Amino acid sequence: MKKLCAAFTAVLFTAGLVSAMGGADAPSSGKTYKIGIAKIVQHQALDDIERGIMDVINESGIKANYDLQNANGDVNTAAQIASRYRDERVDVAVGIATPVAVALANTIKDVPVVFGTITDPVGAGLVSTTAHGERNVTGMSDAIPTDQHVKLFKEVAGIKTLGYIYTSNEANSASALNLVKKGCAEQGLTLVTQAITNSSEVKQAAETLVKRVDGLYLSTDNTVFSALPAVVNVFAKAKKPIFSGDVTGAKNGGIFMASGFNYYKAGRATGEMVVEILRGAKPADMPIRFMTEPSDSDLLIDVDAAAACGIAIPKKYAESANYIYQNGKLTAR
Repeated sequence: MKKLCAAFTAVLFTAGLVSAMGGADAPSSGKTYKIGIAKIVQHQALDDIERGIMDVINESGIKANYDLQNANGDVNTAAQIASRYRDERVDVAVGIATPVAVALANTIKDVPVVFGTITDPVGAGLVSTTAHGERNVTGMSDAIPTDQHVKLFKEVAGIKTLGYIYTSNEANSASALNLVKKGCAEQGLTLVTQAITNSSEVKQAAETLVKRVDGLYLSTDNTVFSALPAVVNVFAKAKKPIFSGDVTGAKNGGIFMASGFNYYKAGRATGEMVVEILRGAKPADMPIRFMTEPSDSDLLIDVDAAAACGIAIPKKYAESANYIYQNGKLTAR
């Protein structure tokens, strides 16, 4: 199905359909487009997405001015950004992470809205199906194989009790929590969770969990990742492992294993959708995009963190990792 969706997207691109809501002129007209790109918080993964989006648009030959905004983890600020983009009549509005994307979709009805890296776009109410967009809204999902991560964590680290921190007021975090629960049930693990509402609560949540669990799993919760160093510090002192579904945040050390797709590539994929729209494609006809190719994913092993936690990394994973963190240094393969 995903291959069919990708093929359908290519057909739309080739056909050069008229733009959504009678919007953008053809890029050949020489117009300079105004593109709003907003993210929920600032951290490396979301910065990489933003950079990937702009790189693809610039490389396409389309002239663009960017209005870059950061909601600083606040949904009210996200709503204000959405109103600003609507009032300033951006040609395309891009929302990175669920709260911002939802704010844009709820506020902007007559120009294209493209969401980037939304775990569950259907559950968030952005679209009713991943087969195509909804009215003026489409985008890409960063759904990760959580059940496989939990299974791998148990296999390598031998955990019996898994800790998980999630943001209770974010739709994507609620969806991710259900996947973690499913993974733990399949592996016979006890799950201990700690809910937060903002980044200032992350360290305390980690301190509460660390005494009760064998290890911590991180999905793609942006609020948690905005305070990642505090989490890593708490678990490092206790010599308990962290497994992350986001490789970007693990590149600074402290997370014994991370598996997930490359967020810069995800940004480029999102940017490609923006380019298609500026060239005439309708968001409502464009399938939701997923990162499914093996080359889209990375595996990182932190030898230092693993040793500190008394974990021996199996040879098959050590050899397949494309990032190794050892002796305080990251090496890309």
